[in-house]
Amino acid sequence: MAGAISPRALVIGGSLGGLFAANLLLRGGWDVHLFEHSREDLVGRGAGIITHPELFACLARLGIAIDGSFGVDIPERIALDRSGRIIGSLAVKQCLTTWGRLYELLRAAFPGDRYHLGHTLQRVDAGTGGVAATFANGVTARGELLIGADGIRSAVRAQLLNSARPHYAGYVAWRGLADECTLTPSTHADLFPKFAFSLAEREQMLGYPVAGFTRSTRAGERCYNFVWYRPADEHRALTALCTDVNGRQHDMSVPPPLIRPEIVEAVRRAADDLLAPQFSEVVRRAPQPFFQAIFDLESSQITFGRIALLGDAAFVARPHCGMGVTKAAGDAMVLDDALRAADNDVPAALLKYESARQRFGSAVVAHGRHLGSYLEGQDTGEAHQHHTAEAVMREIAVTREFV
Repeated sequence: MAGAISPRALVIGGSLGGLFAANLLLRGGWDVHLFEHSREDLVGRGAGIITHPELFACLARLGIAIDGSFGVDIPERIALDRSGRIIGSLAVKQCLTTWGRLYELLRAAFPGDRYHLGHTLQRVDAGTGGVAATFANGVTARGELLIGADGIRSAVRAQLLNSARPHYAGYVAWRGLADECTLTPSTHADLFPKFAFSLAEREQMLGYPVAGFTRSTRAGERCYNFVWYRPADEHRALTALCTDVNGRQHDMSVPPPLIRPEIVEAVRRAADDLLAPQFSEVVRRAPQPFFQAIFDLESSQITFGRIALLGDAAFVARPHCGMGVTKAAGDAMVLDDALRAADNDVPAALLKYESARQRFGSAVVAHGRHLGSYLEGQDTGEAHQHHTAEAVMREIAVTREFV
């Protein structure tokens, strides 16, 4: 109807999940404003991203064209033994991109005057007809719908469902990027363009090629991205890892430049001792390895009247599934569909959204726990079955149906 006022949506969290939701709702006729707590743009954060069909479906719905600069195509997976010998291979075609590239595409699609930096959420207040968000800078925004897409530390979830908290899995993931031009010819030949694995007791290393530091996906300008899962006792090893060069204690990770040099050197020595030489070389060539503690999170409820949790604010699965970004895209599409089907009746739409994504999120979290059970320290036969060359090539970060 001419002159009708568009309903307003408030999206809390300016990372990928928030941008998926904000872009979709904007194209659905909503008056959308997105609020990010950081004072600086998020470009440059993160590393490699596994893609799945649902992710491409969301990008297509947004009209974002995908070309050769989006990612690196790989034809197969290999497993390496401690000596560096290839002991298995499996044909699995995938496209590997980076967090930064995906963020750039989504950020460019969303109007800059609707993306608000430096807004730290303090409180949400919901009534029968609307919802309000109050920020630490004194700003209060109001709308008909609020989406909490503010990640594993979600301030929205903390206010509405404080019982849902991250659970530490007992291990960390070391990550890094090595410029392909710094690798020896033999290592380069073994790893490019392949998804590779190397196993050690209670540890798992994997890696794959992604766009380089200049965002180029051309041969000779790419990087090799590695993810190395290593056990870390919560009260001793993790505490030591999370103490930065200034002696400050962090809770889940440390900004890469603040990781103590002796910690990085210890990881590089461990790579020499435990990993296939190809991966040891990659770890040595990565200029700034960093780590993230592995958590999972399961929410018993993801909608609250006119408020919905989305992406990592709702469920966090261990990265073995390779589903974090795709799950956020799927959440956003299901929410968008539900709102359209309900003619923007927010409470009714959110009931449908919760019914669909509650089951999906729980299934992904459960699958991640199964895949990481051996790394967590479980000694069951099933846990050991997930830690063979054949199993990791077949199970880790592959597309599958969850519900």
